[in-house]
Amino acid sequence: MGRSARRSEAYERIYAVVRRIPKGRVATYGQVAKLAGLGGQPRLVGYALHALPAGSRIPWQRVINAAGRISDRGDPRAALHQRNRLEAEGVVFDERERVSLERYRWKPRTPIPIEPEPEPDAARAAFRGLA
Repeated sequence: MGRSARRSEAYERIYAVVRRIPKGRVATYGQVAKLAGLGGQPRLVGYALHALPAGSRIPWQRVINAAGRISDRGDPRAALHQRNRLEAEGVVFDERERVSLERYRWKPRTPIPIEPEPEPDAARAAFRGLA
């Protein structure tokens, strides 16, 4: 499987997790990565969310950093837009511009089903009709 196919699959796993974050709740980049089966890759979550097309219905605004803050994107308007969307959902920021993760962090009650990526040899065997 090529690099872009793996990235595309990883992005879809990330989007599947982010779609499940309820209104009024947040998750951290690391939490999303872990739930997507991509533990240790929080930056990949950021790349995936950045790659979303304009007008996407995936609730990207619900993903924040581990400090409870909106990650700096170099454009203050983007951070303000994210904050406004979260506040419209009832998420409250403190005087230090942080969200209380204790209060607002999403705690999924059921595991998120993630289909494991087949081993390369198993995928080749299946392709050849040997499996």
